[in-house]
Amino acid sequence: MDRLNAMRVFVTVVDLGSQSAAADHLELSRPVVSRYLAELEEWVGARLMQRTTRKLSLTAAGSETLPRCRQMLELAGDLQEAVRQPDDAPRGELRISVSTSFGQAQLVDALAAYVKRYPGVKVELQMLDRTVNLVDERIDLAIRTSNDVDPNLIARRLCVCRSVICASPAYLNEHGTPQRVEELSLHNCLTHAYFGHSLWHFEVNGDELAVPVQGNLSANEALTLQKAALAGVGIAMLPSYQAAVAIRDGDLVRLLPEAKPRELMLNAVYTSRKHMPATLRSMVDFLAERFAGEPEWDRGLLV
Repeated sequence: MDRLNAMRVFVTVVDLGSQSAAADHLELSRPVVSRYLAELEEWVGARLMQRTTRKLSLTAAGSETLPRCRQMLELAGDLQEAVRQPDDAPRGELRISVSTSFGQAQLVDALAAYVKRYPGVKVELQMLDRTVNLVDERIDLAIRTSNDVDPNLIARRLCVCRSVICASPAYLNEHGTPQRVEELSLHNCLTHAYFGHSLWHFEVNGDELAVPVQGNLSANEALTLQKAALAGVGIAMLPSYQAAVAIRDGDLVRLLPEAKPRELMLNAVYTSRKHMPATLRSMVDFLAERFAGEPEWDRGLLV
């Protein structure tokens, strides 16, 4: 019996609450999971779990065994890291989730640079405009823009994510340029369906200010809003990582630079620091280095 894998299966079953969920997460068949559990119970000489059709619960022996299995798995991971040669390149597969806007605007280029450096790593990128469950959907790493991270997850800050108010020259020629942030209420504002749908938040001269906005177009991702702004439909609040090129090229005009939209943190989010695979650690370190300090897209754009 592979006792280490049997312990890994046992811990995963407990963490996910069922053998079927553990089988999916570990990419094993249900019979293989059951066999590992049976062999582990035979080895320790006691039943570890009570199994019913509705729930799974630990026996007294299971409660004693679980923390020791976690400790053994952690020690095994530490051992692998200790003997790994410094020049060993990362290898394996990573499933990464990110929003469509940041994925297309910034992350694809970063991942291209990473896989060129480490061709032994295969990346599967999921661009989704929703918050995924990392465990249920077998996501190794999520890139999230938020100031509120799930406390059950580990988050490493990559950089600050800022936004800008902007519109096309055509829209401004037709409808005028707002001179004060309050004047946004008089314009056709293109809003995000999930964030700031009817209220845009700013800091103006150190004061917090919320401005009610409305418009005839809303969308659940920022790329659509940018395309509408470029077409002259209205004024948009866009992440600077996405709008920077259009602003520098003159296709969009930045408005009200004295009004700073609420800043968010760009985070790399994963499930566990203790059992973090070396390839995942390598990816997080790479992204943290690439996006460190003042983001490249903000340089010379925001003052």
